Amino acid sequence: MTQRAGTVEQNLIPANAQHRYQVRTQDIPLSCPMPGMYLWNSHPKVFLPIEETGEAKCPYCGAQYCLGDEKE
Repeated sequence: MTQRAGTVEQNLIPANAQHRYQVRTQDIPLSCPMPGMYLWNSHPKVFLPIEETGEAKCPYCGAQYCLGDEKE
C-alpha cells in the first residue's frame, strides 16, 4: 500500500501552525498550504504570487510567506 499525502506515517507539520514562513525559490510555485503540511485540517489550496515582491499573504488563513534563500 502506498502512502497518501497527509497521513500520520509522514513527517509533516500542521497547516497554518505559524503566521510567518520563510520559503525558498525551490518552493515556487508557492501554495498554501505547502506540500509538507497536513491537508486534512486546512483550507483549500491556493497559489500565491511571491516572485515579484518576495512576500505573499494567504487570503484564507493570513499566513505570511517571505522569500529568502539561505546561504550555507
